[in-house]
Amino acid sequence: MTAHAKLGASNAHRWLACPGSVAAEDGLPNTSSPFAEEGTMAHELAERVLSMAHLPPEYVEPEDWTAYATVKSNEFLDLYEDEVMADFVRVYVEYVNNLAAGAENIDIEARVTYDDWVPGGFGTADAIVVRGNTLHICDLKYGMGVRVDAEENPQGMLYALGAWLMTELVYDIERVQIHIIQPRLDHISQWEISVPDLLRWAEWVKQRAEETLDADARRVPGEKQCRFCRAKASCGALQKMTQDIILADFDDLDHMPKANTLTDDQMRRALEGKSLIEAWLGAIESLVRERLGNGVDFPGYKLVEGKSNRQWSDDWAAAVRLADLIGNDKAYVPPKLISPTQAEKVLGKKRTAEIADLITKPSGAPTLAHETDKRPAISISADDFSLCTDEE
Repeated sequence: MTAHAKLGASNAHRWLACPGSVAAEDGLPNTSSPFAEEGTMAHELAERVLSMAHLPPEYVEPEDWTAYATVKSNEFLDLYEDEVMADFVRVYVEYVNNLAAGAENIDIEARVTYDDWVPGGFGTADAIVVRGNTLHICDLKYGMGVRVDAEENPQGMLYALGAWLMTELVYDIERVQIHIIQPRLDHISQWEISVPDLLRWAEWVKQRAEETLDADARRVPGEKQCRFCRAKASCGALQKMTQDIILADFDDLDHMPKANTLTDDQMRRALEGKSLIEAWLGAIESLVRERLGNGVDFPGYKLVEGKSNRQWSDDWAAAVRLADLIGNDKAYVPPKLISPTQAEKVLGKKRTAEIADLITKPSGAPTLAHETDKRPAISISADDFSLCTDEE
C-alpha cells in the first residue's frame, strides 16, 4: 500500500490555497473510488513496463538503450490483458522512453522527500530523468475528469524539489521541466522553471506549510481547493461564502428575480459561485445519504426507492414470445453502428489506421467558460445560424 504524506504533493493545490483544510480533514475517512483504483492499476502497469524496459542486458550499447527500451515496452504492453489500458499507458511509456534518449539517469516511481521546506513532506514521482543540465519530472494522469496543466503545477514542483535534492550533488542541474501526460484526454503539457526560481517558490511553500500546523489556520474556499476536500460539507467558511453569494443581491430567496432582470455584475457573481455552491450542496447530500444508509435518522428526510425502468426477466423467452406474437421484424430494433471509439477498442491500436480516413471530429458546441480558461474564445455571429422556418 502506498504511503501518503499529510502535506502531500498530490493535494498541495488544496493546502497551499487553504491551510485550514489539513486540520479540517484530520480524522475523516478517505474512501477510494473505482476511478482511483483504475488509476492505481495504470500506474502499476507503467511502472512495471518502464522498470523492466530500462534494465538492458550488458551487450546493449548506451546509445541504443532507448530503442531497446521502446521495443521491450511494446512487448510487455502487447501481453497485457486490458488492451484499452495498455494502449493509453503506451502513450505515457513512449513519451518517457523518448525523453530518456541520451539521458544520464532515469528513475521510475522514485520516492522523493521535500521536508526541507514541508514538514514530513514526501511523495513518489512517476519518472525522473536527468539529461544534460535539466531535470525532468514526468507525471502520468490517467483520469478523464479534470484536465491538468504543467504550468506552476504544485505537485510537479514539489516532486522537482525532492528530485533536485536527490541529484544536485551528482549532476549540475540548472533547470527543471515538468511534464504532465494525460493520455485519455489526449493532453500533454510541459513547463520549465529555473532552479533559483524553484527555490524561491519553495520558501513561499515553507511559510504556507508552517501555517497548516496552526489549529486555527485560515479556511479559504475556492473551486480548486474545495473540489475534492472531504471537509467541505461541514466547512463554515464555504457555507458563509455560499450564503454571501446567494444573499449578496437577493434578500428574499422566496421571490428570486427573473434571470433577464439581473445586472451583469449579479449574473457574474452567480456564475462564479455556481460550482462552489453545487459542490457544497452535493457534499451535504452525500453526508445525509450516508447517515441514513447507516440506519441513523435524519430529521425531515428518508431514503426511498428511486425510479427504475421495466426490463425483461428473461431476454430469450421474451424474444421467442414476441417473435410469435408480432414477428421478428417488429421484435428487434434496427442495428446501430458502433462509435469510432468502440471500433478502435475492437480493432486494437495497431489497426486503427485502417479506419482513420472515415473519422471526423466536428467542432464542439459553444460552452461557457471563465476568462482565465486557456482555450481560445470563439466568435459567433448571426450568420452561423440558419433561419428556422415552418417548412422542412
